[in-house]
Amino acid sequence: MISPEFLITALIVVLAPGTGVVYTLAVGIGRGRLASAFAAFGCTLGILPHIAAALLGVAALLHTSAVLFQIFKFAGAAYLVYLAIQVLRDRGTLSISPRRDQKSLFQIVRTGFLINILNPKLSVFFLAFLPQFAPAGRADTLFHMLVLSAIFMLMTFAVFVVYGQFAGLARDYVLACESVMAWFRRLTALAFGAMGLRLALSEA
Repeated sequence: MISPEFLITALIVVLAPGTGVVYTLAVGIGRGRLASAFAAFGCTLGILPHIAAALLGVAALLHTSAVLFQIFKFAGAAYLVYLAIQVLRDRGTLSISPRRDQKSLFQIVRTGFLINILNPKLSVFFLAFLPQFAPAGRADTLFHMLVLSAIFMLMTFAVFVVYGQFAGLARDYVLACESVMAWFRRLTALAFGAMGLRLALSEA
């Protein structure tokens, strides 16, 4: 049975602003509501490897190996800084200028996937989070953790889609005003840059 405590905790975690939320909002404003749904899907897919790592014990190795964690961490931080630069240059999947050469939906999914998969903190989080709500010492413990993981991913996708839909509704207003569009670029770039710096300075 899924406990209310798990549902509440998972919802709080999903609602909290992070790189996935910022990316989904940016795509929603830059590309519209359909594209934001694909961004949400990509971010959700990016959670899957971390959950698998937690279930297989790879996250424990990542947590205990300082070198491996540092490599993963700086790769993720560098990618976030790269996205910040792309926003400022108004290029790539985060472009908010109405152009004909905008990136495909597959590339939007891929970027969302990379944003989450390159964050080693997620593996460590799931390693600590999932076992708290799974019955210990039972034959079906692994199955129970798989169910919890699936519910977490569904909640992530649903919440991110809602975020993206609201961002899509604001799209026309942002595109209609050059000054608003410029400030949106700066704030989005600042958010990605700050998250990259925070990840680079974080400890295991």
